[in-house]
Amino acid sequence: MKFIPTALVTFLLITATVQAQTPAPVTKPAAPAVVMPPQPPDVAAEKYGKDGKINPGFIASHEKFVSIAKEGKAQLVFLGDSITAGWGSKKDIWDKAFGAYTPANFGIGGDRTQHVLWRIQNGELDGIKPKAVVIMIGTNNSGQDPAEGIAKGVTAIVETVRAKQPQAKILLLAVFPRGEKASTPEKANPGRDKLKQVNAIIAKLDDGKNIHFLDIGDKFLQPDGSLTKEIMPDFLHLSAAGYQIWADAIGPKLAELMK
Repeated sequence: MKFIPTALVTFLLITATVQAQTPAPVTKPAAPAVVMPPQPPDVAAEKYGKDGKINPGFIASHEKFVSIAKEGKAQLVFLGDSITAGWGSKKDIWDKAFGAYTPANFGIGGDRTQHVLWRIQNGELDGIKPKAVVIMIGTNNSGQDPAEGIAKGVTAIVETVRAKQPQAKILLLAVFPRGEKASTPEKANPGRDKLKQVNAIIAKLDDGKNIHFLDIGDKFLQPDGSLTKEIMPDFLHLSAAGYQIWADAIGPKLAELMK
């Protein structure tokens, strides 16, 4: 038998005892997933971030728009999401097409119908009396809401504008097409098909007097129904050429409504 020095035995016993008494490192439990409250497309709601808190950018933009409204100068108001907000980087086209009307752009990226509805119920239409309001909203709802629900959201926005601004003419635009290709027997484009259903429903809001529906979607498309990157670089948001198409397409009708 091999002899083990007493000092070594003592060291090993002390080490084992210390290790046994050292508590295991505490692992922090994972933060629970934030459960977002349901947001029906036709019920006004603020926009929340992934952290479950109200999106600060949304509120900042909203407060800016409320301030613009309080100035009482705008005669033409655009309501929408990032596609409408994108006019802000196309100032030359915007000014040439709409500058004479003293326009205001109330578009916020990522907005859904319920967010626009909340905004106009909370100050963005207070203090002004525009001659016309251009509405184009709904594409951001298409991922989770049915066509009928999205149409209800658009309808609620139109009804709110009518209630708050009875003198204003409403130019309700069909939701623009999205996705590179139109649906074919071989491959469907569910998002674009859903928006066609939405447009078919909201087209019925046109009363020929106060609410005017206009579908300019085909003007962005190629003969085969496809979108190009020259018009929509990501097949959703417009290029400068796309905004020029938009301006040209609504110009005559808008001139009529702004009289």
